[in-house]
Amino acid sequence: MKLDSMYQEVILDHYKHPHGRGLRDGDAEVHHVNPTCGDEITLRVKYDGETIEDVSYEGQGCSISQASASVLNDLLVGKELADARKVQETFLELMQSRGQIEPDDTMEELLEDAVAFAGVSKYPARVKCALLSWMAWKDATAQAFAEEAKTA
Repeated sequence: MKLDSMYQEVILDHYKHPHGRGLRDGDAEVHHVNPTCGDEITLRVKYDGETIEDVSYEGQGCSISQASASVLNDLLVGKELADARKVQETFLELMQSRGQIEPDDTMEELLEDAVAFAGVSKYPARVKCALLSWMAWKDATAQAFAEEAKTA
């Protein structure tokens, strides 16, 4: 099986069987829309100190945007904030590479199923789809910790 074909199957599997879908209690909620195509997501994060306790979402859009949210849930729930940010930054780097980065073993170990989106980076119009939930997570995290700082 070719790698691209395997990556497409990973994306379709996350799209058909999403992880983390359905809004649950959280410390912060954000709603993001991709104005280019209309994909949208409402995402909530819940923290236990510096550990991501939960990431839940509801959204609609293409298989790429919805699968990416599922992968985000798998990768970030249970991680310390610093580790989650490293995953997010690495995924962002991959998505902005325009197909120039070939994931190596280290990147594959860090990103797990998210490496399936490597091919998406060749299509700038689709990169926003893949990044929609990741930008929402980043904003919700900033909001959660800003709220925490106000009450401290």
